[in-house]
Amino acid sequence: MPDKTFYITTPIYYVNDKPHIGHAYTCIAADVLARYHRLKGDDVFFLTGSDENSQKNITAAQTAGYTDMEQYLAIQAAVWQQAWDGLNISNSDFIRTTEERHKKGVYKFFDLVNKKGDIYKGVYKGFYCNGCEAFVTQSDLMEGNLCPIHKKPVETIEEENYFFSASKYRDAVLAHIEKNPDFIQPTSRRKEVVNYIKDHFTDISISRHFKTAKCGIPLPIDPEQAIYVWFDALINYLTGIGYGSESDDFATFWPANIQLVGKDIIKFHCALWPAMLMAAGLPLPEKVFAHGFFTINGDKISKSLGNAIDPVELCLTYGVDTVRYFLLREIRFGEDGDFSFDRLKERYESDLAKGIGNFTSRVLTLAEKVPVKDLEQEESLDDVEVKIMIEEAWKTYASALDSCALDDEIKTVWECISWGDKYIEQNKPWELIKEDPTQFANTMVLLLEVLRHVSAMVYPFMPDTAEKLWRQLDIEAFERTHASEQLIEWLPGTVRNPSKGESLFPPLIS
Repeated sequence: MPDKTFYITTPIYYVNDKPHIGHAYTCIAADVLARYHRLKGDDVFFLTGSDENSQKNITAAQTAGYTDMEQYLAIQAAVWQQAWDGLNISNSDFIRTTEERHKKGVYKFFDLVNKKGDIYKGVYKGFYCNGCEAFVTQSDLMEGNLCPIHKKPVETIEEENYFFSASKYRDAVLAHIEKNPDFIQPTSRRKEVVNYIKDHFTDISISRHFKTAKCGIPLPIDPEQAIYVWFDALINYLTGIGYGSESDDFATFWPANIQLVGKDIIKFHCALWPAMLMAAGLPLPEKVFAHGFFTINGDKISKSLGNAIDPVELCLTYGVDTVRYFLLREIRFGEDGDFSFDRLKERYESDLAKGIGNFTSRVLTLAEKVPVKDLEQEESLDDVEVKIMIEEAWKTYASALDSCALDDEIKTVWECISWGDKYIEQNKPWELIKEDPTQFANTMVLLLEVLRHVSAMVYPFMPDTAEKLWRQLDIEAFERTHASEQLIEWLPGTVRNPSKGESLFPPLIS
């Protein structure tokens, strides 16, 4: 059994439309981290899902002509699940907030908080953003009454509902952030959250009357009220691993190691969510990482502009691994960036086709000149130097992934590829075949071992490419699935029967 567990989550998404490239960005990043920890031998649980108790979904269903909400939600949830399958997302589960298992967990959580005396009835009078499905304060708005995210006027509402005593936990949440500097990442987001908690964090309405909400989980103590979407939705991180059911997964995996979110919902995850967990007597996640937004060729992703890119369609043109690679390499994780089709093509040609694709082709073409299994290798100084280079690369690689610096992880792999290209040029193995067969053997064994390590390093972010490389290198299945440490150890001579196979990244068809 693995010694360590790793639990990672993405936000759950409204299913009022199909996913766009921004949604895919979060899931791909989570997938990279999940695969990396599997490579390390950890017991991994990776959760994503759909937020279905939303007025947005009702509106979308009505617009699409559906009268049966369950049917609409089931169809839409399947669309999202199929999209993640198409992007090679290796999630362990997909939680839907209309599932009975989620409702049971929400009721259990609510009961704990209510018995603690942290739920009370009151009147909410203030602002509400339909786009965010959130109550907002004046300080949240721009230009008087505009939501800063949706750039649309908010509603002014007044209604009787139920509140969570969030302000009771203000000091405890601030103390936790102070004591755990890695809790909010990247660190540039921490000050924003701390200032919000100090200046604006108040008791929060957690219900809407069914006259206005139209959907949601009925409040246990007042069935005429629906549990407000955020108080319901955040609990998915617990119910997705068995909270409220008989599953052992909750005890095994909670608290989460990393919760990935977009920067627009960091306050919910780093202020409201910790307060809720404290009220329920549950430990807080180790880290919440908020990534930035990206524009499309300089413009914000917008339905009105018609520039929302379908990631599945994009993969049909460029390939799944190309899209995964580009998103993670082009934009520093945690910062804002821009998606450019021109840059995507440039990355494909320079980094993929001429980079890893060309290096792989050169090594395997040379390896087919003389069967490696027939060569006699003698250990040389190069072995020691290359071993040190690879070991240092793995340390840098692991450090980058442990800190969610996903672009630095990729840079490390490409430094190994660059080293391999230079080694080929320096040693000219095509001349050694006849002039010095022993040196040719030494050179090829080292190059194949470097390529084997490259194949393991690319696995988290380009799994299909890694699988192709493993087939070309004839690596046994048990070495890459049940004994992953063999992939990252220096074991020259492991590759004995390589074959060139098809090009990893053939020229794009224009």
